[in-house]
Amino acid sequence: MTTELKGITEGLLFASGEEGITKKQIAKALEITQDTVDHLLNELSFDYEHEGRGMLIMQSNDVFHLTTKPEHSHYYQKIHQDKKSSRMSQAALETLAIIAYRQPITKVEIEELRGVNSDHAVRSLVQRSLIESSGRKDAPGRPYFFKTTTAFLTYFGLSSLNDLPALPDDIDTAGAEYELDLFQ
Repeated sequence: MTTELKGITEGLLFASGEEGITKKQIAKALEITQDTVDHLLNELSFDYEHEGRGMLIMQSNDVFHLTTKPEHSHYYQKIHQDKKSSRMSQAALETLAIIAYRQPITKVEIEELRGVNSDHAVRSLVQRSLIESSGRKDAPGRPYFFKTTTAFLTYFGLSSLNDLPALPDDIDTAGAEYELDLFQ
């Protein structure tokens, strides 16, 4: 029975896609306790880590995602290279760093921090699925908020946003450039 439940749990993780799934949702779908869900997720995680598999279970807040292993990312990038160059511009990297550390944030707020128009950089990051809209600000014009995605975490090999390097208390130009280099 445990093997079947593991298989179903794996399927639920896969089917939930980028949205992910909570332990409560898994427990409800399988009609089992959350302790049993913990056990299943631990077994699946162990299997992914120790059997040379290409997937892993990532937890972001209380949501679980099935994702590819970051150490294999250069293979996945190869299939996307014919769409566009995989190298990001300095403007895109700056914009991505601002969003990662200040999310949720509007495009206007990004432009205030960068001091330049960020339309192209934001559009490029959305196309790469590294950022997404996360609602609208309750302000005139109701601008969109942007936040990073699960693809962002996978691309940079992070388990959660807590894994981002800490920003120094007194950010200077050299420090800001160093932080941006971490994303390259």
